[in-house]
Amino acid sequence: MTVDTTFHHGDAGSSEPIVQMKDIEKHFGNIIALAGVSFDVRPGECHCLLGDNGAGKSTFIKTMSGVHKPTKGQILFHGKPMNFSTPRDAMEAGIATVFQDLAMIPLMSVTRNFFMGREPTIGRGPLKRFDVKTANEITVSSMRDMGINLRGPDQAVGTLSGGERQTVAIARAVHFGAKVLILDEPTSALGVRQTSNVLATIDRVRKQGVGVVFISHNVRHALAVGDRFTVLNRGKTLGTASRGEISPEELQELMAGGQEMAELEGSLGGTI
Repeated sequence: MTVDTTFHHGDAGSSEPIVQMKDIEKHFGNIIALAGVSFDVRPGECHCLLGDNGAGKSTFIKTMSGVHKPTKGQILFHGKPMNFSTPRDAMEAGIATVFQDLAMIPLMSVTRNFFMGREPTIGRGPLKRFDVKTANEITVSSMRDMGINLRGPDQAVGTLSGGERQTVAIARAVHFGAKVLILDEPTSALGVRQTSNVLATIDRVRKQGVGVVFISHNVRHALAVGDRFTVLNRGKTLGTASRGEISPEELQELMAGGQEMAELEGSLGGTI
């Protein structure tokens, strides 16, 4: 399988954001998981949220996708305040999340995993049945649009590579109307070739006008496809930069704690 890995970065600077998170706080009892986080994503851009373990990325994802309600702050969707009570509310608005576990059943076919309870049907009443032909055609076409040529739609999803399974999940979200796609560490457990495939898929999705929120702790992967970069540290955003405004070294330093890391390095005699 050959994948074009020449990425074309979006020009979403003049577009109004699809989703805005304004001064979001999330408290769990006395623990403050998010402390005034602001973030937005525009049509056709990939906005990367970078942070090390414990930075608050998981809480951020769950707050944007309707799992958690913010303690303070506001979420706007196309400029209108939204109050998502459940993940279904967010999905119906057009915010889809692809988590690391992908929620797939390995022994089921790619088509069955693609639709997962939302299968097209033919007939009515007791004669209503799964429209296998239509479902297979949609699955094959959607995967081809993402650069993946399946051996067949009946292929068990467990026989696909990790990167190809990520692509199934992304294609599924786009087919069902995602306007914003949140990707939770999509390249964290993949090899070089599979990572390239997933990054190429993100590029294709962005060209379709979908806003992509790419959650990662890998600066190199983020820089390959990102248009903007926001660094999260201990529940706070340390700043946002557009492509070309910040170097890989500066991004890495921010993720590592900036001044704290510099002070630690000094105390250890420059051994970090």
